[in-house]
Amino acid sequence: MLVASLYVYTFLGEFLLIYPVYTLLFIDTGLSVAETSSLFVIWSVTGMVLEIPSGAWADRLSRRATLFLGPLLAGLGFALWLLFPSYWAFALGFVLWGAEGALVSGAFEALSYEELERRGQAHRYTAVMGRATAVGTVAAASAIGLAVPVFAAGGYPAVGVASVLACVLCAATALTLPEHRTRGGDGADEGYLAILKAGLEEARTDRRVLRAVLLVAFVTAIWGALDEYIPYLAADTGVTKAVIPLLILLTWVGATAGGLLAGRAQHMPPRAYALTIALAALAMAAGAVSGHPAGFVLIALAFGAFQLAGVVADARMQERITGTARATVTSVAGLGMNVVTLAVYAAYGATSSYVSHGLTFALMVVPYALIALLTARSTTLAPARR
Repeated sequence: MLVASLYVYTFLGEFLLIYPVYTLLFIDTGLSVAETSSLFVIWSVTGMVLEIPSGAWADRLSRRATLFLGPLLAGLGFALWLLFPSYWAFALGFVLWGAEGALVSGAFEALSYEELERRGQAHRYTAVMGRATAVGTVAAASAIGLAVPVFAAGGYPAVGVASVLACVLCAATALTLPEHRTRGGDGADEGYLAILKAGLEEARTDRRVLRAVLLVAFVTAIWGALDEYIPYLAADTGVTKAVIPLLILLTWVGATAGGLLAGRAQHMPPRAYALTIALAALAMAAGAVSGHPAGFVLIALAFGAFQLAGVVADARMQERITGTARATVTSVAGLGMNVVTLAVYAAYGATSSYVSHGLTFALMVVPYALIALLTARSTTLAPARR
């Protein structure tokens, strides 16, 4: 039930039909581009502010309860958008959606790893998380595809109700997740501030944990941020608008494959991991600067490799966490991902004003070369000793 529930939870959490059309709702309500941009800022800042505190809350109380509450908050936000379409309702909805992201981040990984470890199956974590990311990608793609006919048939109310229902079902699925925590030995009897401090101390003072946290943040966030600009890169190849979704789909296929293959790469030695990162960066740059639709095959391969590398890095981080504040430490990595993502957005916006999208993509993956050099001889990717 554990693994099956994790997959269902991941699918429902990403199966949001409102996602591809909510910007249209803002436009139809009369919001300006500046107002819409401010909503995205509110969304990002909310997630960043609540990321670590929510992780400590999950460690102090219950990871399952946190995973239950998160989707309900997101569903409430979507309901507000439908019932009271206005700037302030949208802003409150993004606060709730940002809170959902913070609540789920950290708690999901912590519960998954510790429940597998309790069953003597911690070695399955990489494969399970890899498949979960693949399930999430498929869910998001399915939601986008289904949103078109549903929106055509019922407009914003139809996609909104479907999204709220998905959130409610996601929350219900959280209640089926097992959670066995021994009081007194896992942080359940510690105070909130004590757990928060313990998590931050472990992430800061344990060098192996700190390196793993940073690796997760950078490896996952850079390509994840670049994914938002894939439509611009596709348009620069000269294809028609009808072909652009197919090129985007190709990159998602690559990311899905990377997630599915992550389990086989869990024992990858540091040098092989570094080589994977370096080759993926090279493929991404080559595919982007080619200016040809065929270049998206290389980009898809790069996305798959980066997805695989991110899952493996997360697994190594989980292995290195020894304290009671696992969700808190994982949330530190989540905060790092948010910071790196915003940095990539800012750098991309500044760079793309002067050079093509293809060259901008190539420049944005340069940090992966440094990551490859640093991990080639590092023990961060070596199996942790228990």
